[in-house]
Amino acid sequence: MAAAGAVAAGQEPADPGSAGFDNRKTVAGILWIARVGAPWRDRPPYFGQGNTIHRRFRRWVKRGVFARLLDPLQEDLARRIVMVDGTFAKVHRHGAGAEKGAAPLSKAAKPK
Repeated sequence: MAAAGAVAAGQEPADPGSAGFDNRKTVAGILWIARVGAPWRDRPPYFGQGNTIHRRFRRWVKRGVFARLLDPLQEDLARRIVMVDGTFAKVHRHGAGAEKGAAPLSKAAKPK
C-alpha cells in the first residue's frame, strides 16, 4: 500500500492551495465587467479583488469553461434569432460618419 502523500506514476502532486473564493461572486463579477465594460480594477468591492477575478477568468478561458457553458446556449439561440438588415434604418448624416459642416445631399442624391 502506498503512503498517503505518494503520487501515482505520471501524475502531478495534488496541491490543495488556499481556500478558494466563492465561484458565484466570481461569475457575478465577470458578468458585471462584461455588461458594464469597465476595467477589472473598477469593479465593486463586493466581487472581491480585481486581480483574483481576472486570474480566475483567464484560467477558465484557457480551460474552455466558458466555451462548454456557452456553446449549447448559442446552438439553442441560433434557432430562434431573426436577423434584421440594418440598411433599412435611417441614420442622421452625423451618425453615418459625415464630417461636421458637410453640405447636405442634393435632392437627386437623396434616397427615397
